[in-house]
Amino acid sequence: MTQVQLQVPEVHCGHCKSSLEGAVGSMGGVSTVEVSVSDATIDVAYDEGAVELDSIKATIEEQGYAVFG
Repeated sequence: MTQVQLQVPEVHCGHCKSSLEGAVGSMGGVSTVEVSVSDATIDVAYDEGAVELDSIKATIEEQGYAVFG
């Protein structure tokens, strides 16, 4: 299992948190997702054999957020 923390500077409310956790959490190979509104970060634990980091980032961007890290 790989753990990564990404910066998502546009996260600022509960709706942002819910939207991102739902979208990323529904991806195959992702085991846990936690968005911190106060830190503007998203922590993701995932199986590198099942999903690529670029796919996770693309899913975040599809939700309308810039992602760094």
